[in-house]
This record gives sequence, C-alpha cells and structure tokens, in this order.
Amino acid sequence: MSTTVLALPNILDPMYWVGPQGLFASAVLPTILAIVFVETGLLFPLLPGESLLFTGGLLASKGTLDIWVLAPAVALVAVLGDQTGYFIGRRIGPALFKKEDSRFFKKHYVTDSHAFFEKYGPWAIILARFMPFVRTFTPVIAGVSYMRYPVYLAFDIVGGVLWGAGVTIAGYFLGNVPFVHQNLEKIILGILFVSLLPAFIAAWRSYRSRRRGRQDEADPVALPD
Repeated sequence: MSTTVLALPNILDPMYWVGPQGLFASAVLPTILAIVFVETGLLFPLLPGESLLFTGGLLASKGTLDIWVLAPAVALVAVLGDQTGYFIGRRIGPALFKKEDSRFFKKHYVTDSHAFFEKYGPWAIILARFMPFVRTFTPVIAGVSYMRYPVYLAFDIVGGVLWGAGVTIAGYFLGNVPFVHQNLEKIILGILFVSLLPAFIAAWRSYRSRRRGRQDEADPVALPD
C-alpha cells in the first residue's frame, strides 16, 4: 500500500486538483464533489480525502466558494457515494475478494476493510469515514454482508455529515486564523500524513504478518519422536 501511495504523490495533494495552479482551478466545486464521489463510490481509494475537504473549507473562507453550498453538497455526495458502494457490494462484491492486485487496487484493501467492519459492526460505517482506503471499501463490505439497508442508511447519513460537512466547516473557520494562512502547505501535508497513518500502520502489520508466516514455513518446528 505505502509503495503505491508514495509513487503517486500528486493525486493525493488537494492543491494538485483545486489549488490556484491546480488541474481544475476553474471548477473547484464540481472537482471536489467528483473526487468525493469517486473515492467513496467507485472503489478508487487513491485520492485526497480529509485534506481535500479541509482545503475546500479554506478556499470558502477566502470567498472562492460558498461554505453553505459546499458543506451540504459534500455531505450529500459522500452519502450518495457510499450508497453506490453498498449496492456494488450487493451485486458484485464477492468478486472483489478474488480480484488480482494492480497498481491501484490491492486485495488487502478489501480484507482489511472486512476485518474493520466485523470488529465494529454498524459503527464501522461512521468510523470508516475518517480512515483512507477503509472508507472506500467498507460500504462494499456492508453490501456483501447484506447489512439491513435502513440501518446502513441511518449510520451512513450520520457519517457523511460528520465527515463531509464537519471537516469542510473546520477548514472554513480555521482558514481565518493567521497561523493557518502562514503555514497552509505544512498543515495540508500534516492532515494528509495523519489521515494516511492508519493505512501505513495496517500495511506494516500486514507485511510483518506475512513475513512471520514465511519464516514459520521455512523453519517448521520439529516434533518429538
């Protein structure tokens, strides 16, 4: 996982998409909403999450966007994205467990999300919002597990509002703080690092587990005669 992330630094940087010299600087709102939907609904986890929403809030504090349009729109699209992921899980989710690794997809994204969902149950729908990679695949796992849709929808709406609107509004209010203006790039990098930290830890643990497994196979314990 970490190798893939490090190989694709630009697409994880919100300024690459919506900054003053960004790829879609002239269409900031549609770009933010499109990225949120793709990350949460179309099984593509390698996109900015919290850092993008925080940046959107900062831009709104400068008058580039209307926060009262941006925050509800992000929350709504986040929920719609998760609904898409849920029904993908209901329809084709089991095939993901057999999908081969590629540059943009690793099978352990799915297995890690499944373990997270099994551990936390319905609350995983809310908690996963704040965890890169996991938030992309947890709705699919919920669909694969045939989680009762009314329960899923209720928890998903709460998570979508807390994450989508909450992080965006935090960026808006902090955008008026002089320290944030003076250290914007460092703050965005810090948010990106903190949001990706759980994913790096999970990847490291998975690597160590696989390594121990290979060592156990190479050095089997001798049984007494």
